[in-house]
Amino acid sequence: MPSPNFGARRGGLPPSLIVIHYTAMESCAAARARLCDPQAEVSAHWLISRDGAAEALVDEAERAWHAGAGTWAGRSDVNSQSIGIELDNRGTHPFSAPQMAALEDLLAGIMERWSIPPHRVIGHSDMAPDRKSDPGPRFDWRRLARQGLSVWPEPDKAVPAQDFLEHACRFGYPRLSPDLVCRAFRWRFRPGVTGPVTGTDAGMAADLARRFGVDAPDAEA
Repeated sequence: MPSPNFGARRGGLPPSLIVIHYTAMESCAAARARLCDPQAEVSAHWLISRDGAAEALVDEAERAWHAGAGTWAGRSDVNSQSIGIELDNRGTHPFSAPQMAALEDLLAGIMERWSIPPHRVIGHSDMAPDRKSDPGPRFDWRRLARQGLSVWPEPDKAVPAQDFLEHACRFGYPRLSPDLVCRAFRWRFRPGVTGPVTGTDAGMAADLARRFGVDAPDAEA
């Protein structure tokens, strides 16, 4: 059931970013129906069920309507620069082993096809911390990083907490309030941690900014 909800990528550039979502719906069938409904005006390139079945809904060369408002690395219109992957999950329970295995296989293929580096694989909440929470704190980002399908930070020493936002924005996060950005950052890198921004948050963000930030050698792709 391919989705009719797509268009041409603005500017004609190839995708350089992958955005991971959860569907937040009661079933994969319900999610598929919505992503393929012309009146809903939403879509994604891929949908992965809980049992690991991956379905292509929009050609990767086209612009799917999955990201909405938000920015990453200073660029808006994330839809035009990204490939969107929807995971059948309500956001309230762990992601199944078959689903994660299918995602890993899919990510490896997409990254090879489009030369997308690991630091350009992000969550919906990373690019829109003020309005989105997916894929949420139950998603295993560290597992992806161990396979070279994402990145994981190691904290720098003695980084002041007040420097968190600057480092997070250099890595790619939008320049919003530190609390909003830190909440999304922790969903991904420090699940379960709450409270004010700390030096640990700032140190982890500083490590990501140094290795993959907009002015880092590894951030050219």
